[in-house]
Amino acid sequence: MKKNLFIPTIMAIVMTGCTGNQTQGTGIDTANLDTTVEAGTDFYDFATGGWQKANPLTAEYSRFGSFDQLAENNREQLRSLIEEVASQKNEAGSVADMIAQMYASAMDSVSLNKQGIEPIRADLQDIMDCPGKTELWRKYCSLQMQGISGMFGAYIDADIKNSKMNLPQIGQSGLHMGEKEYYIDTDSATVKIREAYLKYMRDMFVRCKVAKEEDADSHVAAEMAIETRLAKASRSATELRDPEKNYNKMSMEELKEQFQGINWGIYMDMLGARAAKEISVGQPEFFKEVEAIWQDTPLKDLKDYVAWQLIDDAASYLDDEMRAASFGFYGKVMSGKEEDRPRWKRAVGSTEGALSEALGRLYVEKYFPAAAKERMEKLVRNLQIALGERIDAQEWMSDSTKAVAHEKLDAFIVKVGYPDKWKSYDGLTIGRNYWENIKQTSKWMIKDMVSRKLNKPVDNTEWHMPPQMVNAYYNPTTNEICFPAGILQPPFFDMSADDAFNYGAIGVVIGHEMTHGFDDQGSQFDKDGNLRLWWTADDRAKFEERTAVMANFFNNIEVLPGLCGNGQLTLGENLADHGGLQVAWQAYKNATKDNPLPDSDGFTADQRFFLAYAGVWAGNIRDEEIRVRTKSDPHALGRWRVNGALPHIDAWYEAFNITEKDPMFIPKAERVTI
Repeated sequence: MKKNLFIPTIMAIVMTGCTGNQTQGTGIDTANLDTTVEAGTDFYDFATGGWQKANPLTAEYSRFGSFDQLAENNREQLRSLIEEVASQKNEAGSVADMIAQMYASAMDSVSLNKQGIEPIRADLQDIMDCPGKTELWRKYCSLQMQGISGMFGAYIDADIKNSKMNLPQIGQSGLHMGEKEYYIDTDSATVKIREAYLKYMRDMFVRCKVAKEEDADSHVAAEMAIETRLAKASRSATELRDPEKNYNKMSMEELKEQFQGINWGIYMDMLGARAAKEISVGQPEFFKEVEAIWQDTPLKDLKDYVAWQLIDDAASYLDDEMRAASFGFYGKVMSGKEEDRPRWKRAVGSTEGALSEALGRLYVEKYFPAAAKERMEKLVRNLQIALGERIDAQEWMSDSTKAVAHEKLDAFIVKVGYPDKWKSYDGLTIGRNYWENIKQTSKWMIKDMVSRKLNKPVDNTEWHMPPQMVNAYYNPTTNEICFPAGILQPPFFDMSADDAFNYGAIGVVIGHEMTHGFDDQGSQFDKDGNLRLWWTADDRAKFEERTAVMANFFNNIEVLPGLCGNGQLTLGENLADHGGLQVAWQAYKNATKDNPLPDSDGFTADQRFFLAYAGVWAGNIRDEEIRVRTKSDPHALGRWRVNGALPHIDAWYEAFNITEKDPMFIPKAERVTI
């Protein structure tokens, strides 16, 4: 649940390719359907009900879907690659040696259980021994540079109003339960979670000897009081989606003047960014509260807060008891999982987290065919043409806005598969001490970020996801869409399937990423990645009027009894789904207009397009995870990315003969039209 702002957030989701070969299969597995359900009653269950029954949630998962299924396969492949590297004689200090050492340290349960909490004992003692707030602040900053979370985080990324240059940026953090609502909401489910969090913290304070059994409650209360103050001062996940309001650029002198109660000299020294000239303060009112907390909170209470950051962040990397306690809260209580991941999966995850591109390079060499990259690039070009046609077709948009929209579309940077140049891990040291490896990796990543970015131009060749990841993204400051190799395989992209399937699955997600450039956030950035209003005022007003229809629709979806979706939080992703469907449909029709695809498997080609789309979001999910995602995730739940999106697509009604008699029917005048 915890947030670490050392990694910049990027709008995300999916992708891949296609041709018009009618001799190919349909790609549709009819066993994934449940035809006892009417398409117009619940299309999600109709299209994925068979998959849901065949893939029940295991104890390990709180949500399991097509993404997870593919990620599991990729994880097995990474494990094979890691174990192959580890079986070889590697040069000490080489990247191969670091891969082997990191994995071995994570797998060494005997040493970890023997060490217990010893790996963090010295740091805990240092915290408790600090004689004053200045010394505690220095220790707190030092821990942050080792990956321990704090009240706020920092990163260096493109200046959103001068996108060719990087800019240091700081933003709110410090909430271990992730979202402010968990600290302030009073519904019974949230109160129950909050009580479990306090118990978890109490047990950990006692286990780590920060508090004695008889006075543990006072330590917990002190820490929770600070987190609650931070929560109340934090902006909601929805408010954080406004790029203009979360951009407050100032000189370093202005920063020190406005927030005099924070020792920025120590912080920037620890960050290695003393040479910074300017900075963006994401949420100024939050930093005023941070300032106030350090000024008016007793030293002993601040020590409890800093100690908790260390204990909670380290717990997953220590002995089995600490890991079990952490999973007991974050896994079981918050997400509804019943069983932790096996150690080898956690070890693969840690190795990937430390050396993602090194593993990605091995993954691409063995598992990513050149033909997939070529076909994907062709599909992207087809989708760009279709999106241009969609822009031209909008009667409500002025010619001047259309012209600039075309400029932005033509300027897209497209990244497929893997980077042209691979990251160097010079200076990183990995040994056999697991927790030390985690700390050293975090320190190296921060140092690497600062050395590459501070006071330097943006590198447009940088990738923000490793090649093996099952995902994709649009980055507004570089106006790029990126599709890693990991997702360019079934059920998203199938080299043996026809255009109806590939445009419905991969085509939609490519269109989704493209549409992010024109959603409620992306549309505020120009072709060069600068936050600048390039619409006419009238066009912008019409756009917002239309997007409000989408937000209101999702606001009225009850995802659990008494809990509705958040249409404003999920607006960007819902608009991208809507646009992706419209653009992919047009591209599919363009590709097949001269050679229409035949009926097959009992469905028309048009119907198979929508079945393929729904199949991307097949999944099962626990109620606890629904609650977490509804509070924090800018993506709607999988069920509603189907049942909430398709009723706004005219072509879906035609394909399945949906009429006003069907429960999913929405009158034409009430559908989203963008």
